[in-house]
Amino acid sequence: MDKHLMEVQQEVETLTGKLTDLKKEMAKVIVGQEETIEHLLITFLAGGHALLEGVPGLAKTLMIKTLAQTIDLDFSRIQFTPDLMPSDIIGTEILEEDHTTGKKFFEFNKGPIFANIILADEINRTPPKTQAALLEAMQEFEVTYSGKTYELDKPFFILATQNPIEQSGTFPLPEAQQDRFLLYIKIGYPSASEENSILKSTTGIKKEKVKSVVTGKEIQRLQALVREIPISDELIDFTSKIVRATRPDSTTDDYVKEWVNWGAGPRAGQAMILTAKARALQAGRLAVTLDDLKHVAYPVLRHRVIVNFKAEAEGVTSDEVTKHLLDTIKLSS
Repeated sequence: MDKHLMEVQQEVETLTGKLTDLKKEMAKVIVGQEETIEHLLITFLAGGHALLEGVPGLAKTLMIKTLAQTIDLDFSRIQFTPDLMPSDIIGTEILEEDHTTGKKFFEFNKGPIFANIILADEINRTPPKTQAALLEAMQEFEVTYSGKTYELDKPFFILATQNPIEQSGTFPLPEAQQDRFLLYIKIGYPSASEENSILKSTTGIKKEKVKSVVTGKEIQRLQALVREIPISDELIDFTSKIVRATRPDSTTDDYVKEWVNWGAGPRAGQAMILTAKARALQAGRLAVTLDDLKHVAYPVLRHRVIVNFKAEAEGVTSDEVTKHLLDTIKLSS
């Protein structure tokens, strides 16, 4: 084996070992939800943002706070409410006075967006104008106020939670903002055994303490390694076919034409490949497999394939469209 490859393999084993420790720490507090935690780690390794949806009481907020505790990074929580303003997120200028000269001047007071891990709690409880305050930060990793640009510290992640849009008092996220989220993760109810464990562990006196096991520099190194993971031309072609097949105006698939209003853009293909690489690395593998792509296809396409009114009326979801395409489109030999 090539010496460089051996060194990379050794480094991957060391760093993925840290991720295993991280999962063990989270398991002290979070019961079950292994796939959700895996998707959150994939988001971190791929350097993106995640949107978590589930009914109240499924520990979405607790999960993100616990994950933040296992990583040695600055954490900030923003509680989204109907009266939240953009300045409450980005920050604002305040009038200061120089006690030496007596001169007054404006100084930018940074808002909670200036942290490494941002919990945007119940993001769809606030109107689109305030939601849009996150757009520049999510895409450019910087914010602009009064014509001046401020860079955000890296690594930078926004982990947002939202309640199902059918609930009262919610504002649907604009499609442009949804597309900024690398993964759209849906959280379901726990199993019977998991619920029993939750009831037992949360109604007693003992409280588990979670310790930090991964540093920000290690996360950044893992992000760099993710991009080094190779992927075959056949798998790239498969990804392209899946994404292009979601577009009703250009596909020949009658199922898509019947149920889909808007298909996924090129960013979806980039997200599929990057998150598949992250999944491979998380498993300690230095190559992407077809299973990696199929696994990440659902959270990648869930918010990028917009079904039409007929589909909503019939209960056909974007996940069902994704399943149809994964069952229909085969890997080129």
